[in-house]
Amino acid sequence: MLWSWFSPWWSAKISDLVGSDHIVLHPWGVEMVNEVRTYANKALYEMPAFFEPLMWAYLGLCMLALAISLFVARPVSIGRFRISLQQLLVAFVGFSYVVAVVTAFVIATIRSGNAGIDFVGVSTVFNPMTGGNTRLTAALKMGYWLAAGAGASLLVLGLLRNAIVGRPRA
Repeated sequence: MLWSWFSPWWSAKISDLVGSDHIVLHPWGVEMVNEVRTYANKALYEMPAFFEPLMWAYLGLCMLALAISLFVARPVSIGRFRISLQQLLVAFVGFSYVVAVVTAFVIATIRSGNAGIDFVGVSTVFNPMTGGNTRLTAALKMGYWLAAGAGASLLVLGLLRNAIVGRPRA
C-alpha cells in the first residue's frame, strides 16, 4: 500500500514540451511543470485546501489500523456475524483503498472530460503558448495498478485471515 501511495497513479506528456510526465497524479494531488501550471485551467487540477492533509491523514489512519490488526485480537459482532477485529480492520482498509482508487479514476475522468481531454489516451488540445494544437498523451501508471491490487489484496486477506492463519473463527 505504501509503495503504491508514493508511486505516480497517472501521468500525461505534452508533445510540445521536452521530457515526459509533465502532469502527474498522486493520491494526494496533482503535480505539473511550471509551463503547464501557468496556462492550465485551475478547475482541472486544483483541489480544496483540505484535500491533501485529509489524504495524508487517511494514509496514517490506514497504517494505524493495519498496525493495530497485528496486535489486538478481539471478537466483534456485526448482527449475527462474529468476526475478529483483526479481520475487520484489514478488510476495511482494503475496501477503503479500493474505493479511493475507483473514486480517483471517476473524478479524474469527469474533470478531464469537462476539459475535452481523454483521461487515458491521446488528445489534441489548444496550446496557448504556441497558439496551435498540441498532443497530450495520458496513461495510468504502475502506482494506480499497485493501489488497486493492494486494496483488493487487503480486502481478501481480511476476509480470509482466519483460514490463512489457521485460527478458529471468533
